[in-house]
Amino acid sequence: MTTTGARLYLIPNLIGETSIESVLPATLSVQVSEISHFIVEDVRNARRFLKKLNKEIIIDNLCFYELNQHTQPEEVSKYLDVCSKGTSVGLISEAGLPCIADPGNVIVMMAHKKGIRVVPISGPSSIFMALMASGLNGQNFAFNGYIPVEQSLRVAKLKSLEIRSLKEKQSQIFMDTPYRNNKLFEDVLLNLNSQTYLCVALNISCDDELIITKTVGEWRKTKIDLNKKPCIFII
Repeated sequence: MTTTGARLYLIPNLIGETSIESVLPATLSVQVSEISHFIVEDVRNARRFLKKLNKEIIIDNLCFYELNQHTQPEEVSKYLDVCSKGTSVGLISEAGLPCIADPGNVIVMMAHKKGIRVVPISGPSSIFMALMASGLNGQNFAFNGYIPVEQSLRVAKLKSLEIRSLKEKQSQIFMDTPYRNNKLFEDVLLNLNSQTYLCVALNISCDDELIITKTVGEWRKTKIDLNKKPCIFII
């Protein structure tokens, strides 16, 4: 069944402490001002972002639905009910693009099943911006999400990604939570071949953005602190 007029807008967010104007479309403020229902990961952060995007917006007039690890499936199933009345909904990522390293895909699939038009809005993605600037293969690549926490599993995963990158000539993109970056970086340097290329992309879109590609052997001679800074790794 198609819901006439209602749409699901996929709204990009900032990926760091930077200005709205430098990374988001100029038309986004107008598009958002026409939406009153939003699906978000964290309501407080979403409210802050919307106010930064449009100072004239009246936050208390908006309706928010939370989508995170605490959300029950029966709650999520109702998030697009307002679309049956012709009311559009916005899905806001916590950072970057919705549904890319983000849980929003369940909402998008639900929209497709209900016949609701899905409208993606362009914006920043640390994953793709890192790949663009890495010098590595951008025509054949895979995003592997978060690397395992347990060390033996993490090392095994890194080695398997290296084998896959060589065998398939495919760039392998991965990440970890910022406070584990240094440990992940250390495991990469200790366990991968010295000739394997590694791109480290740090704080993308921010003033202190740093994107460097070197061989693992060259990285072993480099001192760098990645602790608590959003980072993307590519081999």
